[in-house]
Amino acid sequence: MEHSVLRPQAEQRYKEELDALRLWDEGNRKPENWRLSPKAVRLFILGSPKPVRCGDKEILIRKKYLGNDALVERCIVTLAGNRGLMLVGEPGTAKTMLSELLAAATSGCSTNTVQGTAGTTEDMIKYSWNYALLLADGPSRRALVPAPLYVGMEKGILTRFEEITRTPAEVQDCLISVLSDKVLNIPELGDEGLLFARPGFNVIGTANTRDKGVNEMSSALKRRFNFETVRPIGDVALEKQIILNEAGALAEAAGIPGPLDEEAAELLAVTYHELREGISDRGQRIEKPSAVMSTAEAVSVYFQTLMTAWYYGDGHMEERCLVENLVGAVAKESREDMDRIEGYFSTVVRDRAQREGGAWTRYYEARNKLR
Repeated sequence: MEHSVLRPQAEQRYKEELDALRLWDEGNRKPENWRLSPKAVRLFILGSPKPVRCGDKEILIRKKYLGNDALVERCIVTLAGNRGLMLVGEPGTAKTMLSELLAAATSGCSTNTVQGTAGTTEDMIKYSWNYALLLADGPSRRALVPAPLYVGMEKGILTRFEEITRTPAEVQDCLISVLSDKVLNIPELGDEGLLFARPGFNVIGTANTRDKGVNEMSSALKRRFNFETVRPIGDVALEKQIILNEAGALAEAAGIPGPLDEEAAELLAVTYHELREGISDRGQRIEKPSAVMSTAEAVSVYFQTLMTAWYYGDGHMEERCLVENLVGAVAKESREDMDRIEGYFSTVVRDRAQREGGAWTRYYEARNKLR
């Protein structure tokens, strides 16, 4: 993502910007109960090339979501309206990050979240009961234990529903009446059992296209959402920048100082991009792995290599270690994927090593770590 924005390690990264934008935001139109106006939410997520004046000082708002700017604008407008927002796409396309940023900027809290799993039940979404109080006093508001949907409606803030298609379809459908009427019925409380959502309440869902068909959303529920597809990064330079940005934030949180290795980020960005697209920069066809070759996975591989260099080495990231961690990320799906990675190294990486030398040569020479 009150200042519990995003996860705890991100709190200080964004607190200053959010506080400053509240000063900048004076006079802008905003929906009722929103922390920031749609203009300020857009500025918070997409940044500004120049410092903006916030009260008596200027502050640079950096770009946090490196993707489709128009998609972000559409998401903000959807949340300002009466329909839910559903972010769909391949794994690792920053759907969760965008969801957190939107919730932090509009509601001041991004932790009001349901994590969808095969074991998610309605009481994890709506409410449950303190059974000791329930037995002692009977059904009452005091005995009720609010879940994220209840909290969002009561406070007028966003409720995030992560990986909704991992949740059983009959459980997903408990959202239909709430999104339609903005009312939650609690039958146990009789005439006092209606909770009307305060202005500002809405739902942001995320869905993984690789889960499509596992617990497909009903057409009735789909009609309550505006769908936005978050696509993989198509630009290698942008993917490299994301790897550096996100790994840098993780390194800062872990107390690992020093500059990041841009060559290692370049190797990973190119590798993940080409394996995901199935074609090299020179038009060579590449057999795509079945594993998720997402930017988020690339960040994980980079950071794993960075930590290894910090704790076991002299801080210098070695291509050998990069390849070892790449194996760990890819091999979890199937042995056939390792054959595809080896094929990529023996053709595309070899040719690039011959052309460019340097880090690509060391990367190619570390291919024995693939076995």
